[in-house]
Amino acid sequence: MEMGNDKEKLAFVVVRYGNDINGGAEYHCKMLAERLVDDYDVEVLTTCVKNYMTGTNESPEGEEIINKVLVRKFPANPIHKEQYKQFMKEAAPAKRWRRFLYKCRLLTLISSIFPIWNYKREAEINAQNSQVFYSSKLFSFIKGNKDNYKAIIAINLDFPPAYYTALYASEKTIIIPTMHYHGVVFRSILTSVFTKVAYIGFNTTAEQKLGRNIFGRKIAPNGIISVGIEKPKAAEWNETLNKYHLPEEYLLYAGRVDDGKLNCVIDYFLAYKKKYKKSALKFVLMGEIFDKTVSRPDVQYTGFVSDSEKMAIIQHSKIVVNPSKYESLSLILLEAMSQCRPLLVNGHCSVLKEHCQKSDYAALYYMSKHDFLSKLYQLDTLNDQRVRMGEKGCKYVEENYDWSVIMGRLKRVIENIKS
Repeated sequence: MEMGNDKEKLAFVVVRYGNDINGGAEYHCKMLAERLVDDYDVEVLTTCVKNYMTGTNESPEGEEIINKVLVRKFPANPIHKEQYKQFMKEAAPAKRWRRFLYKCRLLTLISSIFPIWNYKREAEINAQNSQVFYSSKLFSFIKGNKDNYKAIIAINLDFPPAYYTALYASEKTIIIPTMHYHGVVFRSILTSVFTKVAYIGFNTTAEQKLGRNIFGRKIAPNGIISVGIEKPKAAEWNETLNKYHLPEEYLLYAGRVDDGKLNCVIDYFLAYKKKYKKSALKFVLMGEIFDKTVSRPDVQYTGFVSDSEKMAIIQHSKIVVNPSKYESLSLILLEAMSQCRPLLVNGHCSVLKEHCQKSDYAALYYMSKHDFLSKLYQLDTLNDQRVRMGEKGCKYVEENYDWSVIMGRLKRVIENIKS
């Protein structure tokens, strides 16, 4: 299934893709890809995996067109959990050592002198090749077809596709790393990615600072590209309200429902309800469920919702929370701000904290359970404060995440890639 025309070809590489896929990097990819179809012949190279917890190839292998984008899906190799655990154990000293040097503020200097690290490289590659989203067919396709593309844009460095795109097509690879401060970014094998690709497009200045501090002066050309947000028409509220049995007042979490993202926020909320018994606030978790759920009267789950339903549920929320420690941008924060919703976010994430400060506190950050309870009480009880925060949030998104500015940056980077 070829989309024949005279436009230059452009490929995105991402771990999952489709209208029914719920995930920040995947949604990020979709928004950029669909905004480039008028200028380029756009393709997406991805895997057949839907559930990142199981790694099962649920989507059929092959090609389909989604909103004028040609999507090529390749099966992921079977995962080997026991091998993966063993390889991760063998590879762990590299991450620990580099992270230690970072904490001592020595890694930037050392990386500027010795930009490429090979310590535990073989174990890291073995671990990567044993995990979810490793697709030998996808990587062979990239290796054999890279010359057909003007540029290849790989999103999210946590998994194998971005690494192998950079390995096989470094001279025309634009990496959008969506990186944050956790163990993955300290792998030795990433030093060859961050020093050899054509360009690195960061989402925020906090993410860019992290990248430069880890990889030193020899880091590849880089800058802020970021992404805007979609504003689909909201679904009819009464239908959405009844379909999901939503409460009148609710704190909203939106995203993948798993422990790694939630960071004790359900326990914090239940402690809030115990302390402030008169509060009518409920907790609604919106998104695909990948972990165990909590059966409590004040907590409810919607599961996956459509984009229009998502917009309606955001619009009618009282407060939106993002408890993640690991964000490179946070689309849900921007979406909530664009709808004038006040936010409460995890202050241990430098990117979320930066949004709070730059928006003149359209969002509040918390640093502990006690801090969470105190600030949630403010937002729950002070209507004027919520309104002021909402107004600041709308202004912040309009001034900093305009699509024309973002796509202008991306197109300039693409055009600067040497054929």
